[in-house]
Amino acid sequence: MVCQLCKQKDATVHLTQIVEDEMKKLDLCESCAKQKGVNDPTGFSLAELLLGAGGAEAEVPVEAKPSGAAAEPKCSRCGMTQTEFKKSGRMGCSDCYSAFADSLEGLLKGMHKGTAHRGKIPASLRTALDQKATLDVLSAKLQAAIASEDFEQAARVRDEIKAVKSAA
Repeated sequence: MVCQLCKQKDATVHLTQIVEDEMKKLDLCESCAKQKGVNDPTGFSLAELLLGAGGAEAEVPVEAKPSGAAAEPKCSRCGMTQTEFKKSGRMGCSDCYSAFADSLEGLLKGMHKGTAHRGKIPASLRTALDQKATLDVLSAKLQAAIASEDFEQAARVRDEIKAVKSAA
């Protein structure tokens, strides 16, 4: 098996990642693995490897950027840079998610089902939350109908609200 980066030497390091029931493999030779930091546990991060190997746009070193290019993204709260995040694979604080949002979105979409945390909610609570959301929407429609003096529409919306409340 040949290294997928240099395409010259035999691959001796094999990385596997499973994303949404799809297995992705990366085969590297020893020198490419060292270059990516795979052999150094303190320097290896999956985020850096994915971003550097085609998971997203490869990072250009700060000194190689053109003079007109914007500075490297940096968190205003903790001061963490994008390079530090890629090196450690961990955010410094909750504001880092906003600071690095552009580069994280593609990475997170590939790793998870979406980019918004949904969490788990018991079924009984989910029903109550859905009902509340429906009532909020209907209440807004009712207020809009009353404001525009469309009383027939307001009566229909009022009846919908009663039906939702009685279904509970």
